[in-house]
Amino acid sequence: RPRNVWRVRRMGQGHAKTRRNHHVNMKIFAIDPGPTESAFVIWDGSTILDKGKVPSERLLPLLGSHERDCRVVCEMIACYGMAVGAEVFETCVWIGRYLEKLQGNMERIKRLECKMHLCHSARANDSNIRQALIDRFGPPGKKASPGVTFGLSGDMWAAFAVAVTAHDKHNL
Repeated sequence: RPRNVWRVRRMGQGHAKTRRNHHVNMKIFAIDPGPTESAFVIWDGSTILDKGKVPSERLLPLLGSHERDCRVVCEMIACYGMAVGAEVFETCVWIGRYLEKLQGNMERIKRLECKMHLCHSARANDSNIRQALIDRFGPPGKKASPGVTFGLSGDMWAAFAVAVTAHDKHNL
């Protein structure tokens, strides 16, 4: 059996579904989860196909509609030895719900991995990551002449950083 074929057997079904998972034109559905809202970017390696920041519960149906044609990647919470508040735990709950919706078929990337990949520094902050993405893909541009990153704002930049990191990591 070729390496790029995987089988899924769902409970209660007697047959297995087979899907070819070609790496050519594989899309990345990247998520920057939050306690109440989550940002997402769908990236094909050259173009942002969709983006947004939606209430976290509205992301669940979006995941279901894209799980067959996208590799889903989510930024994961990491322990840095500091005290955290309720928002961090609520974000963890949403990551778990996304993971459950996708039956475990979701890659998790820690923020440190994105920082190291894009900025080569663990001390990078959001503005450093944004600047690294602009340096790589060009300025966002204007409505009349949009760039690759046109329309990204706030947490969508973090979701885009996750998408680029996952894309590069898997050489898609």
